[in-house]
Amino acid sequence: MNNKQLERWSPWLLLVAVLVLWQIICSAFNVSDFIFPSPWRIWTQFWEFKTIIAGHAWRTFWVTMAGFGLAIVVGVLLGFVIGSSRLAYAAMYPLMTAFNALPKAAFVPILVVWFGIGIGPAILTAFLISFFPIMVNIATGLATLEPELEDVLRVLGAKRWDVLMKIGLPRSMPYFYASLKVAITLAFVGTTVSEMTAANEGIGYLLISAGSAMQMGLAFAGLMVVGAMAMVMYELFSAIEKRTTGWAHRGSQGG
Repeated sequence: MNNKQLERWSPWLLLVAVLVLWQIICSAFNVSDFIFPSPWRIWTQFWEFKTIIAGHAWRTFWVTMAGFGLAIVVGVLLGFVIGSSRLAYAAMYPLMTAFNALPKAAFVPILVVWFGIGIGPAILTAFLISFFPIMVNIATGLATLEPELEDVLRVLGAKRWDVLMKIGLPRSMPYFYASLKVAITLAFVGTTVSEMTAANEGIGYLLISAGSAMQMGLAFAGLMVVGAMAMVMYELFSAIEKRTTGWAHRGSQGG
């Protein structure tokens, strides 16, 4: 197996190693399933409740995608405004940073008062927790455009808008895809947290229900499903990134 193949399979090899070690520890020390279920127990619970888990997982997935899509739109727009203007950068960036420091779980009760229990708080929590990385990366990509390059383009007759659209935005694409890979994982966190307190469907609701029924294997199965969905979306964005911004990765694609 060469280095490239090893790199491709390394996440799966590590996952298998962790699961095997986990199973050995649980079996060797006779750990109770009510305290820390083994991978085998989690699998049996997943298979037993696969239909229920699938229904909750689908609800969590599409709600997360709705909040994430909103985060992309708002994040790109705010990032463009902040990154294209020094005044906007100076005025808005500190405020956005302060807002991002607020614990988003604290917004859930407020959102429940405003929108009631259901998909509204979950979508908005996913949005609130995931738009900031997108905004920051777009703004950084635009704000760090080399002054020398911009001066040359201005001499050649390019307007500020032309520089931003034809040079700034393409240059920001690697930053954009990097932010998507971070933001999608945060979006799933936001949805799950909201569902734990303000929903009667979804993986978050399943975690609370399974925990109250002492079905820890089912709770861990729900967590694994959320992790799997996030990983699939992460790999999807990675594949799109490599196809659309290969020029930014040509130095890291060798052997």
